[in-house]
Amino acid sequence: MKAQTVYICQNCGAKAPKLLGRCPQCGEWGTYIEDVVETPQKGKALRSTNLSSASAQLISQIPTTAEQRIDMHNAELNRVLGGGLVPGSLVLIGGEPGIGKSTLALQVLMQMGETKTLYASGEESQKQLRLRADRLAGKPDNLYILSETSLEKILDTVKTLQPEIVVIDSIQTIALESLESTTGSITQVRECAAEIMRVAKQTNIPFIIVGHINKEGSLAGPKVLEHIVDTVLQFEGDQHYMYRILRAQKNRFGSTSELGIFEMRQDGLREVSNPSELLLSHNHQDLSGIAIASAIEGVRPFLIEVQALVSTAAYGTPQRSSNGFDSRRLNMLLAVLEKRVGFRLPQKDVFLNIAGGLRVNDPAIDLAVLAAVLSSNMDIAIEDGICLTGEVGLAGELRPVNRIEQRILEAQKLGFKKIIIPEGQKYQLSQPQIQIIPVRKVSEAFRELIIKK
Repeated sequence: MKAQTVYICQNCGAKAPKLLGRCPQCGEWGTYIEDVVETPQKGKALRSTNLSSASAQLISQIPTTAEQRIDMHNAELNRVLGGGLVPGSLVLIGGEPGIGKSTLALQVLMQMGETKTLYASGEESQKQLRLRADRLAGKPDNLYILSETSLEKILDTVKTLQPEIVVIDSIQTIALESLESTTGSITQVRECAAEIMRVAKQTNIPFIIVGHINKEGSLAGPKVLEHIVDTVLQFEGDQHYMYRILRAQKNRFGSTSELGIFEMRQDGLREVSNPSELLLSHNHQDLSGIAIASAIEGVRPFLIEVQALVSTAAYGTPQRSSNGFDSRRLNMLLAVLEKRVGFRLPQKDVFLNIAGGLRVNDPAIDLAVLAAVLSSNMDIAIEDGICLTGEVGLAGELRPVNRIEQRILEAQKLGFKKIIIPEGQKYQLSQPQIQIIPVRKVSEAFRELIIKK
């Protein structure tokens, strides 16, 4: 094998013989880094692949056994994983710096009780990890800490200890000593992930690896990293708020529709089993510009508080600003409000906020957004105990939303008296304790909210 220096784009993996300012394939600037790759010399035969151990088998003859998942002693993490950690699987957790990836991994291992676990860190020393462990809640009865950047030494420790769960923090800080590439390069990340996957399948030990993200918000390293692993978990949230959301972007052993919600506290991450009670404030009576929406993230329903502020524009051009909601969709909804309902806001600033620091992409909160904007513009508070759900079309009609029965039950469980839903939605409630108001247009919903108040 002959070593050769090339330049590789960290965004798309394109190779170039010299340093380029802009990648000709993906168009990104400043993403090329120097790397060393090994190429086979001419005249030398490639290594033969041993295929004697592989044999084709009929799918009906393959024995099936119920896979016993590992309980992580964390209901939110178990939900996102699909019921627990599968033995021999490789899980990748990514997120912003300081969002709580390492805290979650260490805290989960500390709650495993008598299960032998190993936490290998290439970023922190053993003393630093001990200081973090003292701050977190848990009793680490059988947790081993290793501070190492060499993957060979980490895997040797795994072979000696034989732990039941291994965490590597992070994949960008470890390297194979057999490769001449720098730590964190595309070659190192790809080969380290492939080696960890091979060991996980051979030993049936599950590995959890922590990954960094780039400035665009996607996982740093080659795209093949996400293809190699079994599960990709994304940790989201604003560092200035207390709530964190754990989503599954890829899961070979479960659904990608589930999400877990955590609350960041001084003693670590706390599970939020009922997010609706925490996201709703109970002191907004007689305050205009506040509407309650029934939203669903994944398959989980919860109620959120939509806040709007409409004021006279202090400058010539009115502002349109949103926090936790798509600003382009807000502009579309304001155009519908003006064209179909007749409320004009050309010389007024509109500010929208989703309480709690969450970012919601569910289109079913469109009706609540327009209700909050209208309430603030007219300075009339929406009656307490009313919940809204419905997607708004360009013609001003309310379109059906998915999982309407779960949305109604969530509002009923929290004691709401009325819920406005799109007309024609099918639902079956055995003993409805909430008044269901079906409407066809946005204007009809406003009559129920404002005129009938």
